[in-house]
Amino acid sequence: MVQVCLNGRRSPADGAGIPMSPEEMARSAAEAVAAGATEVHVHPKTPCGKDSLSPRVLAPVLEAIRARVAVPVGVTTGAWAEPDPQARLGRVRAWSVLPDFASVNWHEPGAEAVAGQLLERGVGVEAGIWSGTEGAARFARSPLAASVLRVLAEVTDQDPARARASARALLSVIGEATARPVLLHGEEAGAWPVLRLAGRLGLATRIGLEDTLLLPDGHRASGNAELVAEGLVQYERFRRTGPAEAEDRDATSR
Repeated sequence: MVQVCLNGRRSPADGAGIPMSPEEMARSAAEAVAAGATEVHVHPKTPCGKDSLSPRVLAPVLEAIRARVAVPVGVTTGAWAEPDPQARLGRVRAWSVLPDFASVNWHEPGAEAVAGQLLERGVGVEAGIWSGTEGAARFARSPLAASVLRVLAEVTDQDPARARASARALLSVIGEATARPVLLHGEEAGAWPVLRLAGRLGLATRIGLEDTLLLPDGHRASGNAELVAEGLVQYERFRRTGPAEAEDRDATSR
């Protein structure tokens, strides 16, 4: 499974290709799914380009994307979109159109309450466990750990020389905390090394303009569809190699 992450916290300052409006997100999602993406993760935006959990912002985005694709669509519940935990919970309760799943960052205050509300409403939960945080330890103690859709293992180390080692360390900790499926991904310069590792380990992964603007060769991607197409090539190439060969190839691909 390769999920496309359409936009993340990026803004037009990151380039004209970042989808910001519901129509742009829907078009980009359709192109990415045509390129092979099997799920969509999106950050709904206000007209001024800020992430929002407001039902008035979320609903048009979900409706526009679902009019173009038939795959599951998920959203963020990141604390940056609504810092106050109670207000964030209120936003989720007020959603009139529900996503198929939502990412909940377990190191953030109020994460467990938000996840519980999502599960109560029938929305799948991606438990976001970031490297370098206490998310894994908190998740291991959570009574909701067995109920989430999957664990979203987020490698925050952006150094391509260290990202794979950081990913392995994170997976080791997560493996002790849960038996749920894992989606592994990196970000910026660490995105491609971590995606290759996911391929070699047979784990779900994601790629898109949220995680990186660049192709493996350093050129700017034309959009989410190009990132997904290249991501599938890289994933399959490393999935089919033996461990030693894959390590050697990854080292020369940076």
